Amino acid sequence: MMKKYTFILLSAVSASCFAPASSADINEALANICTIVKNDDKSELRKKLKNVQNDYNLRLGDYYSGISCGGNSLIRYAMENSAVDTGTYMIKRMGKSDLTQVEQDGMALKDWAQNNGYLEKPIGQELVARIN
Repeated sequence: MMKKYTFILLSAVSASCFAPASSADINEALANICTIVKNDDKSELRKKLKNVQNDYNLRLGDYYSGISCGGNSLIRYAMENSAVDTGTYMIKRMGKSDLTQVEQDGMALKDWAQNNGYLEKPIGQELVARIN
């Protein structure tokens, strides 16, 4: 059974960064990002993030919190799928403040990773190294 992937852009980002008609375009630009992360395709992820940056002048931290893959953020999703290359790549691309923000469930990424046994895995180790 295939999981449904939900793509939600924060309305604040949409309203402040591009015209309303463009929100459909950015949703299209990010349409298969969950699959790319799950497949641990760092090269394809790099291309996608670069295209979004070039086309919409947005960095990963600008829209990260508005994307949900199977109910989790991109990095959580990478941890769940042992997608080390894409997970560590995203951690390196994001600011420390973005990585320490509380997510939709009220938990910061590090706390969630610790509670779910991912902190000792490679992506968790990269996260700890980046935020410390």
